[in-house]
Amino acid sequence: MSRTASITRTTSETSIELMLDLDGTGNTDIATGIGFFDHMLTALGRHAMLDLIVRAEGDLHIDAHHTVEDVGIVLGQAIREALGDKRGITRFGFAATPMDEALCEAAIDLSGRGFLVFDVPFERPMLGDMDTQLVQEFFQALTANGGFALHLTRRAGHNAHHVAEAAFKAAARALRMAVEPDPRAAGAIPSTKGVL
Repeated sequence: MSRTASITRTTSETSIELMLDLDGTGNTDIATGIGFFDHMLTALGRHAMLDLIVRAEGDLHIDAHHTVEDVGIVLGQAIREALGDKRGITRFGFAATPMDEALCEAAIDLSGRGFLVFDVPFERPMLGDMDTQLVQEFFQALTANGGFALHLTRRAGHNAHHVAEAAFKAAARALRMAVEPDPRAAGAIPSTKGVL
């Protein structure tokens, strides 16, 4: 069964086209107009082993907020669509990912309920042309629209680039674990309720 999604979303602020394959090999083709964000989405795709194509045009003459948030919305929708009824998935995922002095942890539950706990402070306001506050905005939009809980925590680190990259990679590795088919589940929905 193919676990893919293709979504187009256009508003007065952004226009986004996204294609996702949960069972990919980490191939990405990202163009949002925000260099650092492209770098983070590339890392997310590679370490979650998602094939991911993103084309985004936004009102960057204002700032990057709408583009980053709306890409999170569309990627979350795509993950939810590609997972279908979640039959046979592992459901939970966890990763602790270092990048030099930085260490971030991520725990995911593909529960059907969007929730973000974000404890990743940054010690400077900008990462290239991206406000560090937008890291949280991205994950908030992703989880709300993807329908999953994510706890993301910085355990160590001062370099803002390293902290952000460790956070994205930890989330990616946890997501990869959670979406993987569980060979012992025999195609069952991983919930005592029988639905996610």
